[in-house]
Amino acid sequence: MRSPVFIRRFRRVFQFALLSAALALASPARAAPEVVVSILPLHSLTANLMRGVGAPHLLMPAGQSPHAAQLKPSQVRQLEGADLIVWVGPSFEQSLAKIIARPRENGGARMVTLLEDDSILHLPVRDGGLWEAHDHAHGHDEHEDGHEEHAHGDAHDEHDDHGDHDEHGHGDAHKDEHDDHADDRHADWRIDPHIWLSVENARAIVDIVARELAAADPANAAQYDANRLEALAQLAALRRDVGERLGAARDGLDARYVVFHDAYHYFENEFGLQPLGAVTISPEQSPGARRIRDIKQAIRDRGARCVFSEPQFQPDLVHTLAADTGASVGVLDPLGAALTPGPQAWFDLMNGLADALADCLE
Repeated sequence: MRSPVFIRRFRRVFQFALLSAALALASPARAAPEVVVSILPLHSLTANLMRGVGAPHLLMPAGQSPHAAQLKPSQVRQLEGADLIVWVGPSFEQSLAKIIARPRENGGARMVTLLEDDSILHLPVRDGGLWEAHDHAHGHDEHEDGHEEHAHGDAHDEHDDHGDHDEHGHGDAHKDEHDDHADDRHADWRIDPHIWLSVENARAIVDIVARELAAADPANAAQYDANRLEALAQLAALRRDVGERLGAARDGLDARYVVFHDAYHYFENEFGLQPLGAVTISPEQSPGARRIRDIKQAIRDRGARCVFSEPQFQPDLVHTLAADTGASVGVLDPLGAALTPGPQAWFDLMNGLADALADCLE
């Protein structure tokens, strides 16, 4: 039988535990900010920065096109309830622009529009078709293999075969608007928006988003900065590894290839790769018959080793281009359609591109 003293002590301990639990429920820990990120690669970099604090929300799954997606009501509510929104910009995620611009009762979320940040490297959109052909036509009169003819013919083909400017989804009105606002990056359709496919741009993105997270959530600023430093070290290691892996493909004199659409300019620029051209600028528009014919001839003439499709689109056209040319067919994915969202996804995306290029080109 327990003594009265023991019972009183037990009762006090029990009452103290109940009081502590009640206080904890009444004063919960500060919630992490509501962070919404438009696409998986940016979401992954942001998730690295939020380790130990919370997790960002991915607005658009990798299978949903950011160009012309119709947002669901649940996605609109995510945007409207966000403390911080991270996106590329209106020329890429066109469906988000009007919703993000809506006024809100609380003054609106903090906004990270990466295409407008001067610390991001911006590369121009390249014309569809044969990029090398354009370069040689302007600078090498001694070419005798017919590429000069193809280069000059492309301008006419674009009008005959659905037009590459239309592939952007931007008509003449948009181009006129751009002419009136030549310095406005916010609407500059000539900038390639696939900025996340560069390690240096990823470093800039990490710095930009870490700064905005700290401003939105000062209580966790030290954690964001520690995560930022760790992410920068991981980015440096990945750049070394990918550079070594692509060395043989990069240094090969005949390491030419054709991509499905012009999404890899930043990756190619950073690692010194030599693409021959792209089937189309925008995957939402099919190229014309003349362009397909010219690209197929160029694959033969230039000895291109690979033609790459993308998992979001039917590969029939790519197989048609590779047929009877000796080129292999590979797959490149600029958005990571098959990847699990999270801190590792961006690294898996970049390693996947490097592996696909190295396996095909070597």
